Amino acid sequence: MKLIFFGYGYSAQRLAATIQTNPPNELDHKDKKWEIIGTHRDPTGKSADHGIALRAFSRGQPLSHQDLEGATHIVISVPPDDDGDPVFDAHRDDLIHAQKLRWLGYLSTTGVYGNREGAWVDEDSPCLPTGKRGRKRCTAENDWLGLSREHDLPIHIFRLPGIYGPGRSAFNSLRSGQAQRVIKPGQVFSRIHVDDIAAGLRASMQRPHPGAIYNLCDNEPAPPQDVILWASRLLGMPPPPEVAIDQAKLSQMAASFYRDNKRVRNQRMRHELGFSPRYGNYRAGLKAILREERTGD
Repeated sequence: MKLIFFGYGYSAQRLAATIQTNPPNELDHKDKKWEIIGTHRDPTGKSADHGIALRAFSRGQPLSHQDLEGATHIVISVPPDDDGDPVFDAHRDDLIHAQKLRWLGYLSTTGVYGNREGAWVDEDSPCLPTGKRGRKRCTAENDWLGLSREHDLPIHIFRLPGIYGPGRSAFNSLRSGQAQRVIKPGQVFSRIHVDDIAAGLRASMQRPHPGAIYNLCDNEPAPPQDVILWASRLLGMPPPPEVAIDQAKLSQMAASFYRDNKRVRNQRMRHELGFSPRYGNYRAGLKAILREERTGD
């Protein structure tokens, strides 16, 4: 089995670790040894976990034929650029002729749904992105799904909301003094713990459904200020004061998130993949992060 990560970042590293320690059960494949390759724009000086080979990848520097040959599973988290999807453009023809490919997962974003004023969306909801980033993702999704239909390829789309986990959570912003309890009445976000991303992708690997789209998210969309308040209580720290959205100091990226307001359903991943998130809400997820920090478990 050969797994290639286009974009060996936060989520990819977590999934790779689980596959190394506990490979997915393949009913028709008894060999549980996995070769894993991860890409980075510049792997020079980067370190990877034992057994994972790092390779350079960019629009102008595609993977070699040798690295791609024999790939059985591929995860793509490289975002589209102004010219489109770099992986699609660089390796479309290679994937069409990839004889051993069993599963490909493209990691997209729930941002493709745009702003729904707090209403619920599911995978059948139309894509109505409000910004340039969301429009690029919609185009990339359509390219991958079109390739799946035209050439009978096992391509799957995973739409992810806000990702958090060890080293990347409300705890970090609180400890650094950067946390804000930004108040925008009625605003909610959906979230996903990084370990649930890994578990959801593994579940899809074991139950492929080419052309499927899945929302990978928890069960409880929640106001962002509630997350900060809960994290501060777990740490025994005083919460930062509330600040109105029009007075908050937000980066351009953060401000773009607050323009969209929706609740994301995850029933399809439950029904088709038989997968439920281990951390069904931010409270359980943050408790687990703190436990991991303190015990290493």
